[in-house]
Amino acid sequence: MISAWHAKIGMMKSAGHVAINTLGESGTASAEEPKPDVHAGKSRAQVKILVGDSRVLLPTLPEESVQSCITSPPYWGLRDYDHPSQIGAEPSPEQYVQNLVQVFQQVRRVLKKDGTLWLNVGDGYARNGGTGNCGPNAVVGNTKKLVQRRNCKVPDCWGLKDRDLMGLPWRVAFALQADGWVLRSRITWVKKTAMPESVRNRPTNATEDIFLFSKMPTYYYDPHGVREPSGANLRNCWILGPDISGAGHPAAYPRELVRRCILLGSRPHDVILDPFGGSGTTAEVAKVLRRSAILIELNSSYANLSEKRVGSANQESLWV
Repeated sequence: MISAWHAKIGMMKSAGHVAINTLGESGTASAEEPKPDVHAGKSRAQVKILVGDSRVLLPTLPEESVQSCITSPPYWGLRDYDHPSQIGAEPSPEQYVQNLVQVFQQVRRVLKKDGTLWLNVGDGYARNGGTGNCGPNAVVGNTKKLVQRRNCKVPDCWGLKDRDLMGLPWRVAFALQADGWVLRSRITWVKKTAMPESVRNRPTNATEDIFLFSKMPTYYYDPHGVREPSGANLRNCWILGPDISGAGHPAAYPRELVRRCILLGSRPHDVILDPFGGSGTTAEVAKVLRRSAILIELNSSYANLSEKRVGSANQESLWV
């Protein structure tokens, strides 16, 4: 069993970024440490939550110190996370893809040679004006008019036309592949409860993509970590429902999705990274499965929410 947890808060000297350290009983957070210690002890899980821009904080992590990265970056043009450095509010989706390539260059640096990246990226439609329930002009509680104004015309890239599906997941995947990642699998996440759409000229979207990348052609993957009910090798179509309890974040993915990625791509006591930590789902599941985790989150409110979620997690809170 993981021992009782407590939180310490220290200030990172570099660029004034806050480090919220959620550790085992013997762990401490030092204000004198400019770099986070990611080497977890074998008897407990550790979670470190770093508040700031991933592009600034990822270079502070040691090389080859993380086994697996599981993450879902903000979708382009969909939500405003109240920070001038946020990814997803770029003037064009082309710049969005370039920014993600920059982030994942640093992720590849910190991954071990046999490490993996599990990446969920959402798609959207090119639109000239108008609003809807998904895509660049989505009407959601925390989509601000600034983001809608910026993305209410068809982007001048990729030959996009009005109402084109932009194909962002695959554009990101191909860009990462060209940058050196090994693209190993596309997993289709089928949502049991999809967001309704008032469209009459196409099917309602009910799926998202999860890409499995590796740093090297040979990598760690446990085919017995998760199996089909029949005992066969897990397929690349995952039918998953939403979590029954709200995560307090508008775009949290289900814990079962994270559980599968962790069990397939890591061993107990390995370190899991999420450079877009959100409300802490990745770290919550990592702790339950006896992995350590590093979260990086730009918004301090979500970082505080993550701290609370991770602190209350236990082995019995997640189905296996």
